[in-house]
Amino acid sequence: MNTNLSLLLLLAPFLGFLINIFFGKSLGKTVAGIIGTLTVAVSFAVSLYFFGQITASKEPIQIQLFDWIQISNFKVDFGFLLDQLSILWLLFVTGIGSLIHLYSISYMHDDEKMHTFFAYLNLFVFFMITLVIGSNLLVMFIGWEGVGLCSYLLIGFWYKNQEFNDAAKKAFIMNRIGDLGLLIGIFILGMLFNTLDFSTLKTAISGATDLNMYWLSAAAFALFIGACGKSAQIPLYTWLPDAMAGPTPVSALIHAATMVTAGIFMITRMNFLFDLTPDVQSIIAVVGAITALVAATIGLVQNDIKKVLAYSTVSQLGLMFLALGLGAYEVAVFHVITHAFFKACLFLGSGSVIHALGGEQDMRNMGGLKKAMPITFGTMLIASLAISGVPLFSGFFSKDEILLVAFHSNIPLWVIGSVASIMTAFYMFRLMFLTFFKEFRGTMDQKNHLHESNSLITIPLIVLAILATIGGLISLPGNSWLNEYLTPILPKLATAAHHLGTNEYILMAIAVVGGLIGIGLAYAKYIKQDSVPAEDAAITGFSKVLYNKYYVDEFYDAIIVKPINVLSGFFRDTIETSLSSLVFGLGKVTNEISFQGKKLQSGSIGLYLFAFVIGLCAIISYLFLAQ
Repeated sequence: MNTNLSLLLLLAPFLGFLINIFFGKSLGKTVAGIIGTLTVAVSFAVSLYFFGQITASKEPIQIQLFDWIQISNFKVDFGFLLDQLSILWLLFVTGIGSLIHLYSISYMHDDEKMHTFFAYLNLFVFFMITLVIGSNLLVMFIGWEGVGLCSYLLIGFWYKNQEFNDAAKKAFIMNRIGDLGLLIGIFILGMLFNTLDFSTLKTAISGATDLNMYWLSAAAFALFIGACGKSAQIPLYTWLPDAMAGPTPVSALIHAATMVTAGIFMITRMNFLFDLTPDVQSIIAVVGAITALVAATIGLVQNDIKKVLAYSTVSQLGLMFLALGLGAYEVAVFHVITHAFFKACLFLGSGSVIHALGGEQDMRNMGGLKKAMPITFGTMLIASLAISGVPLFSGFFSKDEILLVAFHSNIPLWVIGSVASIMTAFYMFRLMFLTFFKEFRGTMDQKNHLHESNSLITIPLIVLAILATIGGLISLPGNSWLNEYLTPILPKLATAAHHLGTNEYILMAIAVVGGLIGIGLAYAKYIKQDSVPAEDAAITGFSKVLYNKYYVDEFYDAIIVKPINVLSGFFRDTIETSLSSLVFGLGKVTNEISFQGKKLQSGSIGLYLFAFVIGLCAIISYLFLAQ
């Protein structure tokens, strides 16, 4: 039964993909949306069943479908691993995925290719499920590459806009760079242990007495490069803000429930490897902290509502990697879950605003939407309070745990994480104040058409806002259900001390005060002073550097893109031209020889017989003389 249910879990979204891609146009937009939503909802229902089963038994479910690869003593099966970690991921991938699909029925209703959109969304969820439940690194890699493909299809969904095409290509290419690192790590582990199965690798690494630490560290670092690509860490982060080119439900799915969480999942799954490579863990922590800070500073001055949320995602992912690098895998997982709730709510809320304003995304042209869109405002306010770490919302618990771990492990990293968190509170309430408060700054036509979104949009927002409020209850300080649940995956949690002392309460107070300071600064600037960000041409000084994202894209363009273009032009204009001249020259020589040779073909039989006799005499003479 478990085998059949696991196949249903995986194949239900794929069935939705097939139906919509082949028959969606004839079925109609609404039916295509309903089919796409129901197939993901089926996967969520199956995930709930497995969650109950594993919670009761505390035993993982391993399913081997067939032998896949066997070369000498190296063997890889095609199978699934359903344990505490994969089930947690399945719950929010399929649960939040279902809400995003439901939301998309209304949001994408006017798009002529709505059935294709739902087909791609279903395929995205299918590959994410494959990534999560794979029993070994190769099955996981199938899902890993699949979500990369789907991100390309969805980011560039409105392909008639060349900028959107460029964003899709950028996401695809930058992820391939990270994926090469992941593939190298997989090869190294396969070489060292003759297996890629997670359970077997864990046993082999944990029980080995003569580990080659050089190659083990190389494998861990290569896997981390793969995680940097998928989870948008420095230097492979610039694709994620550009991914805003896709429809807003795509942004919510990528940022909250699927692709960007893959790196955290993989490192947590391979915790037994990273625990043995402290140098690599230190690199992960430092990269995560720097990413959190850099992305937060950029988010301070962005005016596109979705770009603010995009850099917020990069920053929050940096905090998760900070926790991973400090060995606090359970804390990173906790923040992944709470982040999925409030970030999905924020993106879908921004989509509701954009929808009401006819596609407007610049916050400088918004304002005063609180009365016209009370549900969107209320849900986004709750999500903003959560991401800002305000008690007692979900982000307060998960973000504070990251900062507590950082303080006890590395004070400088704690300082960086704390500063990034203060900035988060500032730019999130900058977004709220510019969007919903004061007077409306858009056009009169937009003002006349302002309205709250329909129930297909607001119901997912309400559900996500509730989860963003109560989600922190799964891991309360000193009484963490999540930590207990993950103990089979992270055995050290069984012996870890979970108590709060005076220092911890002081640190929590500092974090809360920091968040409130960020909110207060935003209030003073955008409510009290009634400030509105300057037009692009009027931005100067360091604000211009931040607005242009530290010119990282320009730097990459100068040192990578342009040199490659120059090199390509050289090969096209010089090398290829020379080779073409050589090839065409050989052809001309051949043609000339053929032309001269065909003159011998006069049609005279007498001449042919004469040539035959002369040739025969020459051959006989040669043979005679050779003796």
